[in-house]
Amino acid sequence: MASENLYAISADWLKSLEVASSTGDSTSFVNHFLSDGWFRDLLCFSWNFRTLSGLEKIRGFLSEVVDGKPRLEHSGLRDFKLDDYSANAPSPLQLPGLQGIEGVQGAFTFTITRPAALGRGFFRLTQDVDGKWKALTLFTNMQDLVGHEESSAAQHGLYEGRKMTWEEDVDAKFHAIEADPTVLIVGGGLAGITSAAQLGRLGIRALVIEKNPHVGDSWRQRNVRSTFPKYIPKGKLANFLDSYAVNQELCIWLSSSVASTPVYDSSSARWTVEVQHGDKKVFINPKYLVLATGSGSPRIPTWNGMEEFEGTLYHSDFHKNAEQFRGKRVVVVGAGNASGDICQDFVAHGATEVTMVQRSATCVISSSTAEQTHFKLPFPDNTPIEELDFRNNSMPLAFLLHLAKSGGNEHVKMLDKELHDGLRKVGFNLTWELSPGSGEVGLAGFLFSRLASGTMLDIGCGKLIVEGRVKIKQGQDISHLDKDGITFKDGSKLSADVIVLATGNEPVMKTTRALLGNEITDRLPPEVWGLDSEGELNQTYRPTGHPALWFALGGFGMSRFFSKHLGLQILAKELGIA
Repeated sequence: MASENLYAISADWLKSLEVASSTGDSTSFVNHFLSDGWFRDLLCFSWNFRTLSGLEKIRGFLSEVVDGKPRLEHSGLRDFKLDDYSANAPSPLQLPGLQGIEGVQGAFTFTITRPAALGRGFFRLTQDVDGKWKALTLFTNMQDLVGHEESSAAQHGLYEGRKMTWEEDVDAKFHAIEADPTVLIVGGGLAGITSAAQLGRLGIRALVIEKNPHVGDSWRQRNVRSTFPKYIPKGKLANFLDSYAVNQELCIWLSSSVASTPVYDSSSARWTVEVQHGDKKVFINPKYLVLATGSGSPRIPTWNGMEEFEGTLYHSDFHKNAEQFRGKRVVVVGAGNASGDICQDFVAHGATEVTMVQRSATCVISSSTAEQTHFKLPFPDNTPIEELDFRNNSMPLAFLLHLAKSGGNEHVKMLDKELHDGLRKVGFNLTWELSPGSGEVGLAGFLFSRLASGTMLDIGCGKLIVEGRVKIKQGQDISHLDKDGITFKDGSKLSADVIVLATGNEPVMKTTRALLGNEITDRLPPEVWGLDSEGELNQTYRPTGHPALWFALGGFGMSRFFSKHLGLQILAKELGIA
């Protein structure tokens, strides 16, 4: 399709959509969608994240009464302008699972009336049965609150009108934060420090407490093995996080943790949090509490006889290196990412025998295929990462899984056919479904629903399994342990000198209950992460159900994009408009 046609189609559709929006005509607005179209909104029409599929649900959402007006009229989106000078200017639409369907996609900007804000949107258009261009997906996203736009300007050093050096300026900022933090962030990992930096750019005082002696220690202590530059080594990533915290001038208390159950006072709208800060205890009273404590504590199953095992037994979170076990017989319980990395580590360091115990089927994708389908395609070179984050997050998550079920995952599987065939031949059980018969959602489905639990991004362990250098024990539950190893319920046994439990992590809510206690936790939805009924991630950078409590978690892409939304919601609370 010629570029001038892409522009004309986009401009005509967008102009018509603006008329419907600015006049509050929800019927006309909804008629700009395909009958099975999707609408994702982040903070433009409500202080929440919403995904609606189908005309009836979209119409119902926009027609809901807010302060005496239908939601579409109340929010008052107008001044739609095609974003034709960015990397997201109108372009041909290509989606996995929709081969042969011609379309156009692109970004646009707009203003929001209530609250006064700036927004940006993204559309994907195809033709309906009558040849009319309609939205397959539409995304609306709040960018900034008017008068409180994000600032990246730093004003440090001595020059006209300023009398403080950089060091004095930072010390003064830290003193103000420590004296009265608006936000307390528990956890100084990726999500925690990204959120703190974003809050700072919005002028909000954020104090981070981190249990480890150094920022990045949570990565330094992991078992990840990788090759730079394609995959960043854990130490290099940890050093980056440490330098990021310094360069962003984040106020972080290291070797610090929550000492007792936090208390929220609804009358003062403040938390009381006792913090063990080094060798002293300090009480602080932030307005908002953000939990960025990661993916949960180690899940350690209990079997009879564990205390009788005479070898070494530990959880995969505590795996350092395999060199000390050279010449030993190793059993790794679990068949996901941690198990694959650790088995590969043991083989590389001369373990006599390595056996992987696969208790349930695994979703396996090779690193080469993942690079092609999950990295190169959504993150092409020479395109600003901000534009790519915006485009990628404009996709409704539930629709992405629908595309996977409709053929997208089948395409991904074909790229790994040789690997999968080899794994099956040696008894390794594969799946791409979250539950039998639910449809093949692939890696993305496991990521959104289970934080990637049950998956293996293969960087070499698959070849070791196929070659028999990592043996597979599959299809039998563990009965008990004894001094020599593991006995299974069918009576078979595995002798071992070392047993590693690559059994995943507890749900985030279990860690939350231990931190906040039953009274607060019982008021929250049962899950953090995982998709809700609409297809948005539960309690992640969005309202939780308890006042002034937020969760921040996820990888680089998630933290980069959604930390801004967390900041906007807290800023709106501070301004009294949310």
